[in-house]
Amino acid sequence: MKIEKIFIASDHAGFELKDEIKKFLQTLNLTAIDLGTNSSEASVDYPDFANLMAEKLKNQNEYGILICGTGIGISIAANRHKHIRCALCHDIYTASMAREHNDANIIAFGARTTKPEDAKEMIKKFFSTEFAGGRHLRRVDKLGCCRAQL
Repeated sequence: MKIEKIFIASDHAGFELKDEIKKFLQTLNLTAIDLGTNSSEASVDYPDFANLMAEKLKNQNEYGILICGTGIGISIAANRHKHIRCALCHDIYTASMAREHNDANIIAFGARTTKPEDAKEMIKKFFSTEFAGGRHLRRVDKLGCCRAQL
């Protein structure tokens, strides 16, 4: 899997997990471009960060990591954008399938439901799994998320 850029963003609930993930990515020789938020102190709105991620993530070899309290809201907000395929993952299997079968370009986590060590393992799996294509490409194309235009 070729990775040109990784963006990362969270709301206030996901701030601490976001910082842990950024440090972890460096151990993999990957650098994430942090889109915020910059503190857990002030309440912020997760759609603002999902929308910012969607604005930044424009090319096929760019990926994202989004985090909010449960991961549900931020993944819904991200998936409103036509070129986004954001998968809320809970374990290594879902992280693998998000890439292999669904060609996800963003992985989402719930900071209140995901242990940092589990998130790290899911990230390793997500970024090491290739999209299988074949029958899965037909299904992804039916999502209308314009994979070919990225």
